[in-house]
This record gives sequence, structure tokens and C-alpha cells, in this order.
Amino acid sequence: MNRNRVLITFLLLIAFLSASGCTDSEDADEVPGEPDSPEPLPDGPEAGEGAGNEIGSNALASEPQTVNTETGEAGQIQNLTVNITSEGKEYPAYIAAPVAEGNYSAIVLIHSFNGLEPGYQDMVDRMAADGLVVIAPQWQTYSRSPSDSEVEALIRSSISYLKDRNDVDPEKLGLTGFCAGGRYTMLFLPQIEEFESGVAWYGFPYSGGTETQPDDPASQIDHLEDPILIIHGTRDEPSNISDIYRYADELDTSDKYFELKVYQGEPHGFMIEEGELSESFVARDAYEEMISFFNRTLN
Repeated sequence: MNRNRVLITFLLLIAFLSASGCTDSEDADEVPGEPDSPEPLPDGPEAGEGAGNEIGSNALASEPQTVNTETGEAGQIQNLTVNITSEGKEYPAYIAAPVAEGNYSAIVLIHSFNGLEPGYQDMVDRMAADGLVVIAPQWQTYSRSPSDSEVEALIRSSISYLKDRNDVDPEKLGLTGFCAGGRYTMLFLPQIEEFESGVAWYGFPYSGGTETQPDDPASQIDHLEDPILIIHGTRDEPSNISDIYRYADELDTSDKYFELKVYQGEPHGFMIEEGELSESFVARDAYEEMISFFNRTLN
């Protein structure tokens, strides 16, 4: 009889523990796995399709139906993505402009080798809020490393688009670029006469000498007629600061006007952090240096 009572008590205890969840269970829910990797970028343009309008002789822009209107730090802006046609191919280009009517200076912005990250779109918006019309063509739409001639043609087509806008002063055009875009700024500012000034961010003045990139920017110094601002960091590993000092010395020897802003301790690409526009003291200061330079050289 006592043995039966012990057995019953033991069975009741097991039942209580199971109900309270204190025992191991093999039926627990599994942790969901990581989502599938994102699809690769398409080979063609990302902007919405639509009937286009001829812009000059070498550019066509087709605008999506939606235009976003925002209020930036300095003023209200509108932004959208257009398709720029260059050498028979369409390239998406992000553009922002002040909402208020006017005849504004305009900038072609060339993003880095990492693509048109969200931080660059935020920068374009901020520049528009500061009174500039800015276009950022996606120069890697068809190739991660297109030839210099392809990029030059796209920049010229972007200029044609800007000059056709009613809110742009065609005599006040500037060029800026980051990383590879900094190299393009150094390379094409001396070659494209429509530009009046340029800002090169952590560029590569001695990169070239290949089949697709035959010329290095330093080889074009004799043709440079416009003021250029060079922005760089002392801890830039891909583009060593010593090359920037050498480039600046060559500019000075050739009596070419330039301004050089060097930030101690800053690495390559310091304006964009994990795809987003940096809000650090250095990033804000460097941005203001660019805006001030364009205001002084284009107005």
C-alpha cells in the first residue's frame, strides 16, 4: 500500500513539472534561418520607364510620375530619379532641386566605387536645400568598372540634361566626386569646358595607364583652368596622403589655383559610414567647405 502511494506521488510530481515547462523538450520552436541573399542589381536602369524627352543632342531623360517634395535644413526641395541616355544606354540618375523658382548653380555629383548609397542621396538633398540643383548619375549601371570614355560621355549627357532645365544657370556648373568619383573630378574638370569649378574628395591623382583608364589625372594639370578644392584624410590607405601633397605641389608649380583641406586621422571615404551620410564633426565641416567653395566659385 505504501509502495502504491509513493508511485502515485512520483507520477503526480512528474506531471506537475512537465506542465510548468521545467523539463527539456525536443519540440521547441527552431530559430528561423537568415533570409536569402538579396538579388543582384539588374543590368539595366532602375528608374521608372516612361516616354522620354530629347535633351540636347546626346541626352534623353524620362522622369517617373512621382516627384517627392521635402523640407531640408535650409529650404524646401523636390527630388526624383530620371533616366539619362548616354551613347544609346539609359542610366538612372538621382536629382534634387530647390522648389522655389530661380536660376540656380548646378552640380554633377559622381558617387564612389560602392555605388549610389543612401548617404549620397541624402547629400544631394542637403545640397539642394542649400540652393543647388544636383544630379548624381549611376555610372556603374552596366559595369562595375566602366572605361573613362564611358563615364565622360555620361557626365556630358548629365550636363546636357541640366542645361535644358529652366531652373539651372548653364554658366554656373560644377563637378564633385568621391573616391573613384574624386579621380573623375580631377581627370575631367580640365577636359570638360562647361564646368567652372570642382571638388575632389579622396581621389586618385596618379591612377591610370591602363587600356580602359589611359590617363592619370595629374597628366591633365596643364589643361586645368578652373579652381579645384581637394578634400582628403591623413589616414587614407587606398589613396595615400603623400600622393595628394605631390599632386598639390604639381598644381602649385603649374600655377593652377587650388585649395586643399586635409583632416588629420580621417580614413578613406569618411563622408559615408555603412552607406549613410556621416554626421560627425569632420563630415559636417567638410560638407560646409564644399558648399562654401561652390558658392565662391560659381556665384
